[in-house]
Amino acid sequence: MIETTVLVTNRAGLHTRPAAMLVKVASKFLSDIYLIRDGFQINAKSIVGVMTLAAEHGCELGLEVEGKDEAEAVQAVRELFASGFGEP
Repeated sequence: MIETTVLVTNRAGLHTRPAAMLVKVASKFLSDIYLIRDGFQINAKSIVGVMTLAAEHGCELGLEVEGKDEAEAVQAVRELFASGFGEP
């Protein structure tokens, strides 16, 4: 299992479009991918779960990934967050 953090860098936070992008990326991997905020753990492959995080700009989220392709999954998710989901 890999445990790390990601930072929401885009100004609007994890609204619908970035949440959908995250789910799309996470769903490409066999590994279980979870985001954690304030003690709540959600499946990053669930759009409803990601939306319930209400993660605003500057929010730090825990990221836990476990499975055969966990290293690749962590890298892809971290890159997506670092890019600000293509938003300013």
